[in-house]
Amino acid sequence: MLLGLYISVPFCRTKCTYCNFASDVFSKAVFQRYVDHICNDLAQASTTAEQMGGLMEPTVDSIYFGGGTPTILDLSQLERLFVTIRQNFDVQPGAEITVECAPGTLTAPVIEVFRRHRVNRVSLGVQSFVDQEASSVGRLHKRSTVLDDLTRLRDAGITGLNVDLIAGLPHQTAQSWDFSLEQVIATQVPHVSIYMLEVDDDSRLGRELIAGGTKYHAHFVPDEDLTASMYETACDRLNAAGIRQYEISNFARPGSESRHNLKYWTRQPYFGFGVDAHSMLTTPSLHEAVRFSSPDILEQYVAGASLNPTRINREAALEETLFLGLRLNRGVDLDHVASDFGPDEVSRLTPIVEEFVHAALLNRQGSVVRLTSRGRLLSNEVFERFLAQPSPK
Repeated sequence: MLLGLYISVPFCRTKCTYCNFASDVFSKAVFQRYVDHICNDLAQASTTAEQMGGLMEPTVDSIYFGGGTPTILDLSQLERLFVTIRQNFDVQPGAEITVECAPGTLTAPVIEVFRRHRVNRVSLGVQSFVDQEASSVGRLHKRSTVLDDLTRLRDAGITGLNVDLIAGLPHQTAQSWDFSLEQVIATQVPHVSIYMLEVDDDSRLGRELIAGGTKYHAHFVPDEDLTASMYETACDRLNAAGIRQYEISNFARPGSESRHNLKYWTRQPYFGFGVDAHSMLTTPSLHEAVRFSSPDILEQYVAGASLNPTRINREAALEETLFLGLRLNRGVDLDHVASDFGPDEVSRLTPIVEEFVHAALLNRQGSVVRLTSRGRLLSNEVFERFLAQPSPK
């Protein structure tokens, strides 16, 4: 299987209040050290794979620059990352090359770098087309900024476009959510990602919500029922507009699904570089793999802290096949599971499947099981049950 590359750029112009990623606002003085370290890691990738016990296919068919905001790097730093990748990997001519961008960071020179290095997909972190909602969580753009960015990207020949939206932002109502959905459909982008606001103590807004406070507009956050209703509305509206749901959070027009992200959900190999970057490589053992990750703290990463490997044995591979595969609308084919892992495993899982079918969380058609619309809202509960069933010794 061909390899996907992920490049983490954890630098932001401002830290959004809902963000629970390992990204933040850093001095530009650290940018060059960081890029130097990633380039060194790219050059040592085959050695790293061997040390982790994984097999590395040098031919690459997807590259994903995630953030943070990769587009706040200096042009020379962006250029160097692209060049170093091609010096150390065999990038296929038709590879999907994605860069995440914050609206308003796409200058003409940045777009020219994209064009020169064959970037064919850009993901814009819009979150809301309502200026008040975007501003309340620390986003610096306006609706007009997004529309201008989309126009300039298309003029440059970059038509693989994604827009992220978040349901559950402060000040959001059913009516304002409808407006954002109308706007994203009107842009005719081929891909849309819909996320529900996460409430946990890994973000400032999440901590404030848990504490019942009012900072970061927390007292204007819609309740869980309204947020779930907005997600369901998005599913209905986007599907009706021909932007079909293919994964819990992702919707695309036919042929525009994210090839890189599909690697995650179908357990294909990918290699991550940078802060909090995760990797999964195959091993010589059938069905088994090795996962490893880099530190999620910038200073630890640039200081050369060790990677953290986890061996994925046959049992863990089966669990991943189930809970990752169920994220996809096409679901999991139990006949394929039986072929890969043995019919006894499917027999062992059948009572759980039947329980969730009865509870209307799973739908079964022949050998294929899928999450229902309600099941997608309660997907973590479904996944946990599959993870809680050890194979008999």
